[in-house]
Amino acid sequence: MRKPEVAGFYDARTGSIQYVVACPSTRKCAIIDPVLDFDEKSGSTATTNADRILDYVNSHDLTLEWILDTHPHADHFSAARYLKSRTGAPTAIGEHVTEVQKIWQQIYNWPDLACDGSQWDRLFCHGEAFNIGELQARVMHSPGHTLASISYVIGDAAFIHDTLFMPDSGSARADFPGGSAASLWHSIQDILSLPDQTRLFTGHDYMPGGRQALWESSVADQKEKNPHVAGQSERDFIRLRETRDRTLPMPKLILHALQVNIRGGELPQAEENGRRYLKIPLDALPGSVWGS
Repeated sequence: MRKPEVAGFYDARTGSIQYVVACPSTRKCAIIDPVLDFDEKSGSTATTNADRILDYVNSHDLTLEWILDTHPHADHFSAARYLKSRTGAPTAIGEHVTEVQKIWQQIYNWPDLACDGSQWDRLFCHGEAFNIGELQARVMHSPGHTLASISYVIGDAAFIHDTLFMPDSGSARADFPGGSAASLWHSIQDILSLPDQTRLFTGHDYMPGGRQALWESSVADQKEKNPHVAGQSERDFIRLRETRDRTLPMPKLILHALQVNIRGGELPQAEENGRRYLKIPLDALPGSVWGS
């Protein structure tokens, strides 16, 4: 099994990990889940994270073949559109993003939103394969956190986004619109059916106990050490996950980020005064826990 080169880039503001996955022989690569910087207090945007990744690609003599998102993120803006504008590389996401678009089209009262996934260059279906240089990548539909979530299995590495976190951090929440703890359980079982030595790269780390940020584990690590799966039945997991989710406030950027991310990272068009505006619906997520 081929072993891709993997570099992780941690964004402390959102706890997100962005990845560059490279073919050692051809030096072709993909970027996974890039972050466009956004400060909700000032409304400022920046490309610091994305430019850091581009600097890495250039300094390591890599050729960018793909810009990949695993799902429409709720805690940060996607930098996919910005990176495409800089590099011309195609963007891609899972085909079920159209279902997420339809949910949020209603929440934002956005009848003009195209809900056909045309904001990306490629929509991947479950089981579909594509290449990064001489590496073969395979797509796994991994719903639960969102309807559209997919994992990328590339050689001996799998990029599992918001399914499992590091073993000391359990699993991802499943209470967003369209989310399902039962679906998340089955997606996790698919991931754990990969060979035990498969390297697993997660989408977030929140540094529990103040430890340093981590993002790589293995299937064997997760089976042995993650309390959300080790020794758990499906019923136990669903009860654990739903009980915990009822205590969690929504991510602070969910209403900001989804209107950007369901358009592939495209920011709103500038209005006649030259400024862009986000639209924040009130009382759109009933029953949500209030943040402190």
